[in-house]
Amino acid sequence: MIVLVITFLAAFGLTASVGLLIFQRDIAMDRLAVLVGTKGPGRFLDRFINRKQTSVETIVKPFQNLVPRSSAEVSVLQKRLIRAGYRDRAAINIFYGAKVLVPLSLGLLVTLSGAYRWGPFFMYAVAIGVGFLAPDFWLGNRIANRQQKIRLGLPEALDLMVICTEAGLGLDQTLFRVAQELKTSQPEVRDELQLINLEQKAGQSREAALKNFANRVNIDSVRSLATTLIQADSFGTSISKTLRVYSDSLRTQRRQQAEELAAKTTVKLVFPLVLFIFPSIFVVALGPALILMLEGFAKFFSN
Repeated sequence: MIVLVITFLAAFGLTASVGLLIFQRDIAMDRLAVLVGTKGPGRFLDRFINRKQTSVETIVKPFQNLVPRSSAEVSVLQKRLIRAGYRDRAAINIFYGAKVLVPLSLGLLVTLSGAYRWGPFFMYAVAIGVGFLAPDFWLGNRIANRQQKIRLGLPEALDLMVICTEAGLGLDQTLFRVAQELKTSQPEVRDELQLINLEQKAGQSREAALKNFANRVNIDSVRSLATTLIQADSFGTSISKTLRVYSDSLRTQRRQQAEELAAKTTVKLVFPLVLFIFPSIFVVALGPALILMLEGFAKFFSN
């Protein structure tokens, strides 16, 4: 039975790894495309990536309509996918197809590994439930990771924005320049800044583009930055001074958060101390005395 459990867990891990490889963006190819530019090999890489997405969509297309969905659910899912960095229309179809293929794959693994012998109804129900919820958990993890990367890369972007505005560039030119500079070190922040420029070129106002930026990322620091830039643009205040003040306040806020986390460690250490360290101390301190007491009771009752 232990062998069956290990086989099932290994097969599940293999399936999850294959899913991550299929859905996760190929960072190495993205960096190669950035380095070679948009000509020659760069276009070949773009065509290869698009072909890979098209092939995945073709595989999951027969299964995507098996999951019932409403327009409201599709709208919410599209927002979540955008926050995770997937803006292609095919991402929705791939997601719904995965909610069918993953349960089927896990059910097949239960059958092949022989785990159904422990209880067919229970094992298949667990496989189908875990497989149906796995894409949602995976998407939530992707959103959290991307938000964390944007949160960590925002101070670097703010420093570059302060330098550009103090050098005499306007806000639009600053965003464009910062997006170019961050294409290798902070690709997530680069993507969002490029979207702001593209939305303004498409005809949207700067205020609407900044609000869309805050809604896409859904981070408090980004919302505050968008609100600060909108207010500075509306009231005509200096963008460079505004960005510098906000950058200083953001660094102060991050320092306070780090201090808060450090202060919580004393409370979090109580549980490992009680569960792991105190029992060993009691054994070392009271063990010899307990052994002597047991020997004394044994002699007393033997007499």
